[in-house]
Amino acid sequence: MKVVIIDTACANLASVKYAVERLGYQPVITMDPDLILQSDKLFLPGVGTAEAAMNQLAQRNLIDLIKVCTQPILGICLGMQLLASHSQEGNVNTLGVIDESIVKLPDCGLPLPHTGWNQVNAKAGDHLFRDIPEGSYFYFVHGYALPICSATIAETKYGENFSAAVQKDNYFGVQFHPERSGSVGAKLLKNFLEI
Repeated sequence: MKVVIIDTACANLASVKYAVERLGYQPVITMDPDLILQSDKLFLPGVGTAEAAMNQLAQRNLIDLIKVCTQPILGICLGMQLLASHSQEGNVNTLGVIDESIVKLPDCGLPLPHTGWNQVNAKAGDHLFRDIPEGSYFYFVHGYALPICSATIAETKYGENFSAAVQKDNYFGVQFHPERSGSVGAKLLKNFLEI
């Protein structure tokens, strides 16, 4: 199976690669359009700001390419947020796969950004969370989030509930870092790779 990690020039590329390798796959980090289109599974990692990430994708001519991919693609952290249509962070238009806006996490008296382990509650029967116990803890680092919407397949509460995972067609996204979430994160990556 051809597994590709889209080279977004973000800091978590290597950790995603190692996590996938631990599952027995040989992922390639690339921005080559042919390799991306020929892949069986795609990862869209991201850390940093939405504006910087969209600028990187634009410079690498990847925006339109990502929008036409038909294979399963998993956005991680900022990579999930880029699937939305707009982000308040930098007031920037994003990929537009999901017709919703990323918003700043509200100040509910909790430390911001949301950093650390938190429980994720998935919709029953969702393949991405197959054999992962309800309420499992995943590792988060973010100050912006996607509100609960029609694409939400899992949610987390940090002051208010937000989308912890989404799916629309072949596009999946997780707000947390599965590559930093121990055995449940590894299981989620395995589930995605077996879709």
